[in-house]
Amino acid sequence: MARRLAQAAPATGGRSSVLKIIAALGMVLVVQSLFALSLVSAQQLLVPRNMPFGVAGPPSPVVAAVASRAGLDLTSYPNTSAVMDAVDQGELYGAYIGSGSSDTLVVVPAKSFFAQTELEPAFLDAAHKLGQPVTVKTVKPLTSSDPVGAVTSLLLIPLLIGGYLAAVLVFKAAHGVAAAPWRAAILVGYALVGALLTDLIAGPGIGAYSSSHFWPLLPCFWLITSAVALAAAGIQALVGKLGTLVVALLFIIIGGPPAGGLGTYLLPVYWRNIGVVLPPQSAATLINHVLYFDGNDISTPLTVLLGYACAGMAVIGWYGRIRPGRSAAAAGSPEPRASEPGSPAARASRHRRAVIGMLVALGVCAVVQCLFSTTYMIASHAPKATNLPFGAVGSSPVLAAAEKDISLKVTRYADEAAVKSAIDHARIYGALVTSGGQNTLIVAPSMSDLAPLDLAVRFEQAARSTGQKLTVQQYTPLPLAAKDPFGLVQGLMLVPLLIGGYMSSTLLMTATGKAAGRWRAAQLAGFAVVSGLVVDLIVCYWLEGFPSSKFWITWPICSLIVAVVAFVAAILQKLLGPIGTLLTVVVIMLFGNPSSGGANGVPYLPAFWRDIGPYLPPRNGYLLLHRTIYFDGHGTSQSLINLLIYLGVAAAVLIVLDLRRAEAKVPTDATEAAAVSVPIGAVP
Repeated sequence: MARRLAQAAPATGGRSSVLKIIAALGMVLVVQSLFALSLVSAQQLLVPRNMPFGVAGPPSPVVAAVASRAGLDLTSYPNTSAVMDAVDQGELYGAYIGSGSSDTLVVVPAKSFFAQTELEPAFLDAAHKLGQPVTVKTVKPLTSSDPVGAVTSLLLIPLLIGGYLAAVLVFKAAHGVAAAPWRAAILVGYALVGALLTDLIAGPGIGAYSSSHFWPLLPCFWLITSAVALAAAGIQALVGKLGTLVVALLFIIIGGPPAGGLGTYLLPVYWRNIGVVLPPQSAATLINHVLYFDGNDISTPLTVLLGYACAGMAVIGWYGRIRPGRSAAAAGSPEPRASEPGSPAARASRHRRAVIGMLVALGVCAVVQCLFSTTYMIASHAPKATNLPFGAVGSSPVLAAAEKDISLKVTRYADEAAVKSAIDHARIYGALVTSGGQNTLIVAPSMSDLAPLDLAVRFEQAARSTGQKLTVQQYTPLPLAAKDPFGLVQGLMLVPLLIGGYMSSTLLMTATGKAAGRWRAAQLAGFAVVSGLVVDLIVCYWLEGFPSSKFWITWPICSLIVAVVAFVAAILQKLLGPIGTLLTVVVIMLFGNPSSGGANGVPYLPAFWRDIGPYLPPRNGYLLLHRTIYFDGHGTSQSLINLLIYLGVAAAVLIVLDLRRAEAKVPTDATEAAAVSVPIGAVP
């Protein structure tokens, strides 16, 4: 009988291990799928939807023409003063003031840069067709340190992640006691420290906003971080360890994409409505209105954030002090004896260990928050082209004048056909073709969402200054998908692929109790194949984020990206244990993702980020995805080679480490590991 049990034990243990592995990878796949679905669906199509827009003066056919094809929610005002007051309060994205002879279009870049790029051309085009003179008046302009209005979204990243990680790591350091009576005070105290660090780094340190905003923003940052941390701790108190994953889903995966940092009324209506009840959207509105609207119209976001903070404190207080006190009083518990585990000496020892653990945890959280405050802000807050690849045919004073305002790397071509061939091969972002006294600026929306607008503005200014005529022409080798008019999808879908890579390795480490094993490489490779397929299906067929003709070629690319990140994470975890996960996040998400270039394009990155990008997987993954989908694979050879080298070397190193290096068990809870991994990479 004993012999039979001994023979059955390994089989039972093996089946249990397999089930743990399947469950762990299944959890990663669910999180990855939800994030791909929410992030891409919320931000792939940023167009006006019921956008508040003011009108004053006599009814204008220009307004009627634009309103019939743009999602504007028109509000009539009795006079110009009333309109401007509403604009100053941050209530409107723009306004049209009719006067009969020459109308005025009011644009508000600070409310949304992308809304301005939609509204201004639409109104000017309609006015031109109707023969109505229109003057454009810019109110609440963006600053030179925030030319595209990205700072609001970038500030959300460290504040949300800092608050969430503080709650999760303190929960872990306190051995799962989520509602201890001192929890609220510690989290509020950390929130102040995290807010101060973020404010110092983004303001005086990087110069993303003027020093005059330092003190007005500090209490806002403190409230945002406190609201997230306290609400997270409250949910942990209600549902235990699973609460960390619940908060990640609510505040990061579901709450992050509809934050609306680029304009709330550019989001799909259902995402805007979801975002209203979650902290990120209120946080984005609060920051934007303090930065650009003198703190006007912030009562709603303050109410929402204070509500989350107070609700979290109430739950913590109930579970940490009130309910235990009532239970002890009802039971009439005697004082523990000195020899018992609950003696004063034992409690003091446990208290010291908990304090040290929490200080270490909060120190790690502060470092991570500082890194997010620094890396993404430096890389993205003020995109400016440097040596933007550009073509030229013929000679024109317009080019020389434009180069005074934008840094171009000019290549001469024989004719327009040669220019378009260069664009087809993803070599240049645009070109100036001069022939017979005519100047034509060709821009390529497929290459960058920002470069066409940037080039058009600079060259139109140059044409006016030199007295030349200029025509702007768009050229795309393969048109952008109908639901991806700005070429944003590849940058958006890259994030869940990167997260899936290091989460799969992290949760496999958790499920098996060690960072690697005999079949670890095969398990990660198999997950990568399935993961790439699922993300491809969601983005291509469900969300129509790119043409279905590219589905089959995109699948192996998605799987390759996941596999590379998973293998790198497995190696670092094998060498360093759980610390390897944090190092993977630093390399892949804190340095790799900001240096990818994204939809703006590599030339819009600062020098450091341009230089390190080619050596890290995210840049290569993004270029491989983007140029395969919109340029028939031209210009992808180097990126593909780099990723294959990463994959081959990482697989070889992982196999060698598995054969030669022993390691200790890693006793980490699966939901805890998943919850810690998700927000670090889930950038709104």
